Amino acid sequence: QDGPQRKKRKSEVAEVDKQLDILAIGTAVGSILLYSTVKGELQSKLDGGHDNRVNCVRWHQDNCCLYSCSEDKHIVEWNAQTCKVKCKWKGDNSSVTSLCISPDGKMLLSAGRTIKLWDLETKEVYRHFTGHATSVSSLMFTTVKPMNENKPFDGITGLYFLSGAIHDRLLSVWYIRSDRKEKNAVMSFTVTDEPTFIDLTVSEVKEEPVKLAVVCRDGQLYLFEHILNGYCKKPLTSNCTIQIATPGNDGDSTPKPVPILAAAFCTDKQSLLLVYGNTLQPIIEKVSLSTTESHVCLIRDTQKVLSLKTDVGLTKVKTPVVNSDTKVLVPGIPGHSTAVKTPSSGKEKKKNKRKPGETEESIEERLEALDIDVSKVKTPGGLPQTDSFAVLLVQGLESNDAEILNRVLNTRKENVIKNTVARMPIHAVIPLLHELTKRLQGNPYSASLMVRWLKSVFTLHASYLSTLPDLIPQLGMLYQLMESRVKTLQKLSRLHGRLFILVTQVAASETAQDVTEVNQTAKLVYEDESSEEEGSDDEMIADKDSDENWDEDEEKEEQSDEQDMTVEKEINGDSDLEPENESEEE
Repeated sequence: QDGPQRKKRKSEVAEVDKQLDILAIGTAVGSILLYSTVKGELQSKLDGGHDNRVNCVRWHQDNCCLYSCSEDKHIVEWNAQTCKVKCKWKGDNSSVTSLCISPDGKMLLSAGRTIKLWDLETKEVYRHFTGHATSVSSLMFTTVKPMNENKPFDGITGLYFLSGAIHDRLLSVWYIRSDRKEKNAVMSFTVTDEPTFIDLTVSEVKEEPVKLAVVCRDGQLYLFEHILNGYCKKPLTSNCTIQIATPGNDGDSTPKPVPILAAAFCTDKQSLLLVYGNTLQPIIEKVSLSTTESHVCLIRDTQKVLSLKTDVGLTKVKTPVVNSDTKVLVPGIPGHSTAVKTPSSGKEKKKNKRKPGETEESIEERLEALDIDVSKVKTPGGLPQTDSFAVLLVQGLESNDAEILNRVLNTRKENVIKNTVARMPIHAVIPLLHELTKRLQGNPYSASLMVRWLKSVFTLHASYLSTLPDLIPQLGMLYQLMESRVKTLQKLSRLHGRLFILVTQVAASETAQDVTEVNQTAKLVYEDESSEEEGSDDEMIADKDSDENWDEDEEKEEQSDEQDMTVEKEINGDSDLEPENESEEE
């Protein structure tokens, strides 16, 4: 589907038979190749119109005019004879994916997300049609003339056209009105899977029904038959479903489905051309329509058709038969010959290798015979090495086995993680990212382990991930997780800082209180009590003799105190104090 789409013009004009063989092929780089199917060679190349992948190419009825649309949002009108651009205009705000020219050749349908009807003379939008959520993949007109034949026909008003979109199981039918009121689809056809190929018979008369053949992604063909006569609210279901399967003989008891690749109506509108089987070797078969049955299953043996050529290809490789009489010379000693083993003797040896009575040797015995230490082969702790880690990881992702995944993803060794991620196949990278994203939402312990795996995946497989077009939606959940974690990180770090300051202040104050109390009690209690007791004992012993000596000593002490006080006052300049204050100080 991503490759270049090839569209061939259908023309009924007999004058231009020379150019009926030209096939226009849009390429991924933006150029268009004109290939002659009769000559089997490239006729010309159209350059300078698009700078991105060409999505659709359509021939105009006048045969030398070609229209193309691209991922670069533009529609280009080409002159196929001069190989130059006649006109180029912007078709949509996003990529233009499909084109269709009206039966009279004056209008052009283009589609990206919305469908637009262009006037080819003025290159202006004539009508808008909205209704598809995804990009439109197919556009085609279903009627040539309007159903209401009373009104004059301007070439476009009253016609119906069909559209199908990617990942959409509904095919919409639109009606072109004279006024601009109705923009929605008038009816729709429903199928079970996304349509990949659509063909229809154009209704030329009022009562003639439109026949529609839709091939879906599941390989089934759905046939619809309906008369387009206005609005229909309910989606229309298929009249008949065609499926192809193998007969289920020759060992395979269960029949297998064969995918239908494409289908097209023949000119009689009563038979179909079916393309089925392998895309490299498709089988084309003409089948007549019988819409009486709702489900038809065709039994076809495709393996016989395909296996014939492969067998012929294999038989071309021949192995030389060597006789026992032949002498094979080896470089080195002249005349030296090696013992030649015939292929028959080898087969006999293989057959007679194990006798019916013997038991098969175990792997351990075989290793001992090869002189290999079994204990060295086994890894310590029974843990697998990096190679088996990669194999286990792929097996766990494919089978979605939680036990295997836990065993592999709970490793903490950085080198083991790096080697495992480096040796795992590329197709397992995206499933591994999904599994890691799912586990990141769990408890913080597992999240801390998963971050190591994420780091290794992004560093080692960055080149592969950058090539994926849908990488951003694949990693959407991971982006949201990281953003939410980063938002809370700032708040948590602030809280952590405040709590740290509080805890350190409380601890410092407690230690300071403990140190001061111990020092004060020790110094005060020990020094003061001892000096007072010694002084009082000496005074008591010395002053027991007489009361007179006590009085004399007191008077002497008072005189000495008064002298000391006067000296201090003179020094401090406080000699002019009042007598009341002096007595208080004494």
